[in-house]
Amino acid sequence: MTAETRMPVLEIENLCISYYTRAGEIPAVVDYNLTIYEGESVGIVGESGCGKSTVAMAIMRYMGSNGGIVGGSIKFKGRDITHMSDEELRQMRGSEIAMIYQEPMAALNPSLTIGAQLMEVPIIHEGVSEKEAYERSRDMLSDVKLPDADRVMAAYPHQISGGQQQRVVIAMALLSKPALLLLDEPTTALDVTVEAGIIELIAEIASRFGTAQIFISHNLGLVRETCDRICVMYSGEAVETGTIDDVFNRMRHPYTRGLFGAIPLPSANKNDRPLVAIPGQLPLPHERPDGCNFGPRCEYFDAGRCGSGTIAMRAVPDSPNPHETRCARFEQIDWDKRPNLGKVNEPIELGDTVLKIDNMRKYYELHDHSIKAMLSGKGTRYVKANETLSFEARKAEIVAIVGESGCGKSTFAKVLMGLETATEGKIIFNNHEIQDTEVQLRPREQVSSLQMVFQNPNDTLNPSMTVGSQISRVIRKFGVESDPDKVHDRVMRLLDLVKLPRDFYYRRPRQLSGGQKQRVGVARAFAGHPSMVIADEPLSALDVSVQAAVTELLMDIQRDYGTTLLFISHDLSVVRYLADRVVVMYLGQIMEQGTTEEIFAPPYHPYTEALLSAVPIADTTVGKRKIVLEGNLPSVVNPPIGCPFHTRCPRKIGKICEDERPPVLSDGDGHKIACHIALDELRKIEPVFFTVKPPPPSDGEGATTAVGAE
Repeated sequence: MTAETRMPVLEIENLCISYYTRAGEIPAVVDYNLTIYEGESVGIVGESGCGKSTVAMAIMRYMGSNGGIVGGSIKFKGRDITHMSDEELRQMRGSEIAMIYQEPMAALNPSLTIGAQLMEVPIIHEGVSEKEAYERSRDMLSDVKLPDADRVMAAYPHQISGGQQQRVVIAMALLSKPALLLLDEPTTALDVTVEAGIIELIAEIASRFGTAQIFISHNLGLVRETCDRICVMYSGEAVETGTIDDVFNRMRHPYTRGLFGAIPLPSANKNDRPLVAIPGQLPLPHERPDGCNFGPRCEYFDAGRCGSGTIAMRAVPDSPNPHETRCARFEQIDWDKRPNLGKVNEPIELGDTVLKIDNMRKYYELHDHSIKAMLSGKGTRYVKANETLSFEARKAEIVAIVGESGCGKSTFAKVLMGLETATEGKIIFNNHEIQDTEVQLRPREQVSSLQMVFQNPNDTLNPSMTVGSQISRVIRKFGVESDPDKVHDRVMRLLDLVKLPRDFYYRRPRQLSGGQKQRVGVARAFAGHPSMVIADEPLSALDVSVQAAVTELLMDIQRDYGTTLLFISHDLSVVRYLADRVVVMYLGQIMEQGTTEEIFAPPYHPYTEALLSAVPIADTTVGKRKIVLEGNLPSVVNPPIGCPFHTRCPRKIGKICEDERPPVLSDGDGHKIACHIALDELRKIEPVFFTVKPPPPSDGEGATTAVGAE
């Protein structure tokens, strides 16, 4: 059955949404159109503030007291949602249209058991008995691959992991077999392995029930892997729509091209092919320019064509599928010509060893004061957060530490920073042993030379102090300068360094965007001339364009100062682009380490192989093997005796994996793999990534590959 003969599940026509403030009406979404059919999946992408979530909330009619639909219609199965009564909306929400939110705890009641919350859905919407509701809820937990469903039903939300919470929310959304499922960044806070499992799970269940999906994300790789069509939004408008192949391979809007230039595709290279951030910022709704909203940031802007009037969506000719763009000049742009690339940089020459980790361990004691534990002699147990870590970092080198949540990455960072002390082993930093010295007891010079950029700048910036005051305090405290004029001058130069206007000296954090706050965090970290900076997930909360800007900023400063960067992340796309060497951790232990090229090509450790397979790739010329890990991380209180990964390893070779610690195999200079499988066998493993033939061009002039692809 073709799309033309099917009945659409959802039809949005000329939708306009506004919010009302003391300053007047603020148009949030303008002239938005979308049609989606049964079993179809549409991705909505764009920077924060572009209106993605606003559209989803309008579909649910969750507009708040000051928001409203001021034009157009939203028809669900032919009925206009905008004219439904409150009672009709209550019956529809959760039953026919369900939503999965970014943060699962925002959708779960901490005071009710999981079972009670799941059972509410069929009881309220379908009037079934409690017994039937319990059985259906338990069966759905099994469908979303949660082991021991009865135990989960009796548990409270805080008693299960984040990945399990997200699976519960998915189960809740699917219990009444909705016709339409809205997913608002459902995997942002999850590990890549958990993300891969959940995405596959949603697709499998939605396919079984014929559920239509709207997938809201800033991750173009995820959209490519999960969606049939894509809608690119900018400043409240759809600027390009079409199938995944059409938009990814034959993009026809400069903003879409800008998004692809800002993400680390496999062909991107930090020296020869650096990322290019989209210049400028998304305009506020009440400050949109005349004509094209993207005009002030567009390299193809023409005042005569683009600077006035309404820019309408137009069909892209000669496309085999519906493909539209909101660009007045797309016929005049040479889409086969590469856009402006970032500056080409010479590779940095690495210096002497700055950091050496030698068999470092970090254990935490757990005391069980029960009579049974005391009598059995097991009153004290240990959480083995870090187990015999050994690696080095050289001057001007970027070393990435990757692994799932709970693998010990952040614990190691705490020990290195002196927030914790090591249990055993050595940490030698700039020829000084620091593993037993807390940060309060370290010399001022040592503290200033080892700084940190945190994941969430909101948690580290004082809301009552100006940006200038916070950076000045670091300069004075570490003895870099004491003269007020020189301190002020140095702050100004640091603001120049992180590409912030000098008048930001007088601003407070609430007056800054997320990306600007992170730049302040970078400026503060480099204020004391550090020889090493630890960056703990510094990009995960940022838009793709802001990520590109902060990434290039970190590398520019690193080149200028020769700083060593320890980059903690679960985003292997960024790691592949940024890092010189990679350390792969699992359950507190190092599974593999080597150069980035060595880590991303066979021989792999089976865990590294699974991590790579979980990376979403926004390049249609790159395919990958699918490996979805089953189960969860083992308990750090009672870890496996042999290889820590054997409980989830798809390549487990037998009882030796369960009983014996794996040997560390050496594959060349510095490439080490902790595995019982022989290196010759690991070398025979097929690469996770491979090149695929791009789809044929639709316009007879050769397909335009995504920016950054060869």
